[in-house]
Amino acid sequence: MSASLPGNRDLPPSQYDLSTYWGRVRHAADISDPRTLFVSSSGLEQAKRLISSYKQSHAPAMTPDLWRAKKVVDATLHPDTGEPVFLPFRMSCYVLSNLVVTAGMLTPGLQATGTLMWQIANQSLNVAINNANANKSTPLSVSQMAKSYLMAVSASCSVALGLNALVPRLKGISPNTKLILGRLVPFAAVASASALNVFLMRGEEIRQGIDVYPVLSEAEKAKREETGEAVQSLGKSKKAATLAVGETAISRVLNATPIMVLPPLILVKLEKTAWLKARPRMIMPLNLGLVLTTSLFALPLALGAFPQRQAISAQSLEDEFHGRGGKDGQVEFNRGM
Repeated sequence: MSASLPGNRDLPPSQYDLSTYWGRVRHAADISDPRTLFVSSSGLEQAKRLISSYKQSHAPAMTPDLWRAKKVVDATLHPDTGEPVFLPFRMSCYVLSNLVVTAGMLTPGLQATGTLMWQIANQSLNVAINNANANKSTPLSVSQMAKSYLMAVSASCSVALGLNALVPRLKGISPNTKLILGRLVPFAAVASASALNVFLMRGEEIRQGIDVYPVLSEAEKAKREETGEAVQSLGKSKKAATLAVGETAISRVLNATPIMVLPPLILVKLEKTAWLKARPRMIMPLNLGLVLTTSLFALPLALGAFPQRQAISAQSLEDEFHGRGGKDGQVEFNRGM
């Protein structure tokens, strides 16, 4: 993100308090704001110039224009590479990219072929999003990516098809309960496969570790601004990588839960109304509307569950990092999104 832009002065991490959950939710709402997708390449360059002017001390303080520029940069550029994330796989496009796929998986009455196709489409999209937003200090090879993709698709399809076959055979429950359970099958498949997908696509981070950096004190930040010296990595930590990948997997499940649970349950109720029975063609538009509305609220709540730039005690990592932390003995790393 802004760290890759020229200048020694550090930007404030956010206009919100990232030590609180609600502050992180508001910050995540900025990063995932679909309106940033309409910023042109010239608009992005202008935002980068504004940020650089602050980092080079040409701007005395953060202004509303600078905060807007930071929002555009944070929503567009990858924090490790400084390059724009491919548009369909940005968090600001996450809701729109997932809309059709999610609505497809939640379509009532899907047969085995339809279930299979939508699960493949969903996991293909998840692979692309997880790879595009992962920590880039430990890249994944093409062969590893292909292997992880096949395993994730196989897992989601197995869960979905297995539960679709199991639910009709359940005994001792009412037809309405069977209907509700059937509608929740996509949630079980997506929740389990989404978590597995993150671990598979970012497994190399756990095996090799990710870069960790000392947390700088205010005095050290001021000195770095004067000298222009870059903060050097302390090395790669597998424990930090495990924490980063695990938290990202949890956030994916937290995001999928309301999206895959609320719309089908609401739709079950609506389908019993006389109005919708007389207008069956409205089922799909209603489904899309429910998924879109739920997604817009759920994504920031899920992304805010854990900090993106995470600080932890150096003592909680491998022995080689003990005693090498910065301020308050802490180190930090990019968790990824």
